[in-house]
Parts: sequence; structure tokens; C-alpha cells
Amino acid sequence: MSKILVYPNEILRNKAAKVTKVDKKLLNQIEKLKNILSKGENAAGLAAPQLGISKEFFGVKTRDGVKVFINPKIEKTFGERVFPKLIGENGKEEDFLEGCLSFPNFFGTVKRYLKIEVEWGELIDKKIVSKTEEFVGFEAIVWQHEFDHLMGKLFVDYVKEEEGKFYKNVGKEMVKWNINKVI
Repeated sequence: MSKILVYPNEILRNKAAKVTKVDKKLLNQIEKLKNILSKGENAAGLAAPQLGISKEFFGVKTRDGVKVFINPKIEKTFGERVFPKLIGENGKEEDFLEGCLSFPNFFGTVKRYLKIEVEWGELIDKKIVSKTEEFVGFEAIVWQHEFDHLMGKLFVDYVKEEEGKFYKNVGKEMVKWNINKVI
């Protein structure tokens, strides 16, 4: 099984190339990504560059399996970028902490749009068919995170630029961490 690239691997900083043709190689790469993502316990999404594949596609887990987005783009955003919040078990508002498979055990707050309209290509009968959809909440956050990977942008870049909160999961405890020690 392929390994997920971990920062500071330079491939993670490269802009991925558009998918221009559907061939056996692409189909195998997509199956590989779907297989790895479907087995990831804490994985919500996975981008091709994280597997060393510099092509514009990523997968997002859904109730029905893994949905793959080819040559995606954000068509429209709604509202402003905000630090997403969750309602904790105690009923109090808590920070939503974003993580990344390429940064094991690190989490941070990142400003995201909570509603986006996107366009992408979806494989149907080995052809790329154009699709459009709106995503909200968690789905919108995951979508933006994976899309950023295709642009060579990493969640830690936003944490640093926006002076977000940054943590390392040590055992069962989240410990505040200095982002400058990581990037």
C-alpha cells in the first residue's frame, strides 16, 4: 500500500497539473486514492499530491463511499471566511480543529467559507462529466482543505497567516504548539 506523503516533502508544495485525459494510469491512481482514503480511520479527504501524484483530483468520504473530484474549482463563496465552531458535548461553543494526513497529530484553526458552490469533473463510464453543487459546513471545509492541496497550499499556512491556534496531539491530550517549529 502506498504511503501518504508527510510534510516537508516538497511535492506537497507544488501546484498539481490538470487532468487532460482518462487512461488506465489515471483510473488506477483514482482507485488507489479511493482505497487508501476508505481505509483511513480519521480521514475525511485525501488529495492526489498527498500520494505523490501531481494531478488535480481529490477524494472526500461520503456515506456511500469516496467521491472523487477531478479538476475542481470554487465557483462561488457565500459569506466571509470565519474560524468554524462546534457545539461541544457540554453545549458550549468550541473551535473546530482542522487536521491533515500529511501532518500527523497536528491540528489548528483555519478560516474557511461555510458555504461554497463548486464545479468539478466526475468519472462516469470512463468519461469526465461536469458537475456543480453547493456544499455547507463540514463538507465545505473538507472540500476547501483538499482543493488547497492541489494548489500547493497547506492548512498550516493559513494557521500561521491568520494567527490561528495550533496544537499537537500528545497521547490523549491536545497541547498548544509553536507553528514555527513545524513550518
